[in-house]
Amino acid sequence: MAATHPKKEHSLVIIKPDGIQRSLMGDIISRFERTGLKFIAMKLLVPKAEQCWTHYNKDEEWFLKKGTRIVDDRTAQGLPIEKEAMEYGKDIIQSNVDFFTSGPVLAMVIEGNQSVAIIKKIVGGTEPTTSDVGTIRGDYTVDSYALSSIDNRAVRNLVHCSDSPEEAEREIKIWFSPEELIGYRLVQEQILYDVNIDGILE
Repeated sequence: MAATHPKKEHSLVIIKPDGIQRSLMGDIISRFERTGLKFIAMKLLVPKAEQCWTHYNKDEEWFLKKGTRIVDDRTAQGLPIEKEAMEYGKDIIQSNVDFFTSGPVLAMVIEGNQSVAIIKKIVGGTEPTTSDVGTIRGDYTVDSYALSSIDNRAVRNLVHCSDSPEEAEREIKIWFSPEELIGYRLVQEQILYDVNIDGILE
């Protein structure tokens, strides 16, 4: 199988329910558009719980590791241990699933050279309060791990984006059928990608 050309790399981006409810779709989309990346699929939907569990793709080792850390933290804080470590670990994903399914999200497939890395840079770190100024999460919200932990909920960080090109391809199949991905050319791609820029001057 031939390798995918770098300019055809795909990333999955999902504007989460908080981004929709705060009317930030246009601002978020424009951040990606201005880089020269291309949208090849987009849809508004209310996710299903099983779709979200498949999306997060965590195994028992992950649940146990995260749950053990929670048990240790609760022990250090003198808080009661009310369930097994594995259950605490599953609660992390359950809170994310509850958040994702609470209302509509906007799912998008974005194409372009190193789209995954570029989008991650634009979106910023997972925790809004420590995300860099100039990023979507750093500029548009104030949530933190500490606050979401106190409130026993998922951190509200506006956007999901793929971590790697391989993960993007796995995730895209959960949210889109192959027929929903539209292949087309943008005029600006000649400036971004063509080896020789010609035909500009009359």
